[in-house]
Amino acid sequence: MEMEKIVTQPMIETERFVLRPLRKSDKGLIELYWSDVRVARMTTSIPHPVPPGMSEAYVTRAMEDNRDADVWAMDGLKSGGAEVMGLISLERMDRNQSEIAYWVAPPFWNTGLASDAVQALVHSNPMKNATMFASVFQDNPASARVLTHCGFKYLGDAEGFCVARDKTEPTWTYSHKF
Repeated sequence: MEMEKIVTQPMIETERFVLRPLRKSDKGLIELYWSDVRVARMTTSIPHPVPPGMSEAYVTRAMEDNRDADVWAMDGLKSGGAEVMGLISLERMDRNQSEIAYWVAPPFWNTGLASDAVQALVHSNPMKNATMFASVFQDNPASARVLTHCGFKYLGDAEGFCVARDKTEPTWTYSHKF
């Protein structure tokens, strides 16, 4: 009989917010922000419009013990902010690697939130990976600046399918070695 490994997910504190595991009550704000086409179009996996039940299923998967990725809410309650200002995740890969992905809700754009969240996750390195990867669509230079600001190095061009755009788009790929 093989024992199933249960993965614990830490909370990560910053000065103005906490990166915390998702909880069921996050579903409403996640769905609200995902419904904004500006958010969906900069991710690979959020469709537009968002189908009923998708955000609930996402939160449920993120809370499972045998998940493939850890997902954190950017929770600003400690400094008077919103309970969910965006999400950031690390997807487990082989060879001691992970892929980071994030989105920030439009009311919090241009506040340094994405940079602070990525920096906190990189500094914490909760999976103790040797390398983190990330990719961004080439029409999202702000996200590329976040990655380079946080120590990621450009690896090259690639392509990624965007569900909201229903097509393949050019991307930039980055890595951060520890």
